[in-house]
Amino acid sequence: MTKTDSISAPRAAKLSVAPMMDWTDRHCRYLHRLLSARTLLYTEMVTSPAIVRGGAVHLLEYNPEEHPVALQLGGSDPAELAEACKIAADLGYDEINLNVGCPSDRVQSGAFGAVLMENIPLVAECVAAMRAASDVEVTVKCRIGVDDQAPEEVLPEFIARVAAAGAGRFQIHARKAWLQGLSPKENRDIPPLDYDLVLEMKGLFPALHLSVNGGITTLDQAEEFLERGMDGVMIGRAAYHSPADVLCAADRRIFGTDGPDSDPVEVVHQMVPYIERHIANGGRLHQVTRHMLGLFTGRPGARGWRRVLSEGASREGAGPELLLEALDRVTGGDIGVEQAS
Repeated sequence: MTKTDSISAPRAAKLSVAPMMDWTDRHCRYLHRLLSARTLLYTEMVTSPAIVRGGAVHLLEYNPEEHPVALQLGGSDPAELAEACKIAADLGYDEINLNVGCPSDRVQSGAFGAVLMENIPLVAECVAAMRAASDVEVTVKCRIGVDDQAPEEVLPEFIARVAAAGAGRFQIHARKAWLQGLSPKENRDIPPLDYDLVLEMKGLFPALHLSVNGGITTLDQAEEFLERGMDGVMIGRAAYHSPADVLCAADRRIFGTDGPDSDPVEVVHQMVPYIERHIANGGRLHQVTRHMLGLFTGRPGARGWRRVLSEGASREGAGPELLLEALDRVTGGDIGVEQAS
């Protein structure tokens, strides 16, 4: 898919796959695009200092087939974020997203991510600078609050002020982030979810496009949130660990398209030429297949599929033939022996 024949990012944002560090790289996104033609895909977070000061523009490379695709930026310097936006806009991204939700120590030390929830004027300044730098839409991913903040007070203030600066879409992780005392992993699970508060924000800001994120694992849940008035739903870890369960039926169920759901077996075959190009350019098989381990979760042969790829993809000289060997554990050979897991 190219940018000209993909749907717009706001329409695609009805369902999106969350930006996830070390996971949603270009290989992962290529796979997800084969599973769903319409779902909005996000990059891993890339920091504006790395792009502007570090010259790491290679981190922004993506496949044209990934459209619609959004870049997530981390940073807190308005001028630097604006410069990063210019670079990303020239590369053709469909959306540029500001991270105001990541609670990691590394992000906090750089004074960006979730800690920015404590400095709403700075977030507004960053968004205004980003909006002025290019014509690409700027969106914001945030938490409902951090530490001792009262979410019912801080979240509406945050949305109002940042929207006034030029952000028309928000992805709201329905949990607080505890910057002190919880690890990033614990921050994904321990703070309680407050979906009702996020739903209230849609009532307060009907003109904005609001997506809910956090703890959502199925299309059934996504459909329920859409029926209750949310504009979009963002799914994270479930879309990574069980991509077929989340994405194969997404175009039909969420976007109302005609035609059959995507078939993970067919997608494996579609990945072969992509892998061949990757290896021909000096890449390794496991860099791609590590994102495919959960493709058959719950199906007979899933364990064998994972075992073949896990044990063999890192070996010197491993190529797409290993992928087809693993697929045989699902489509034939050991089907009667392997147990779904």
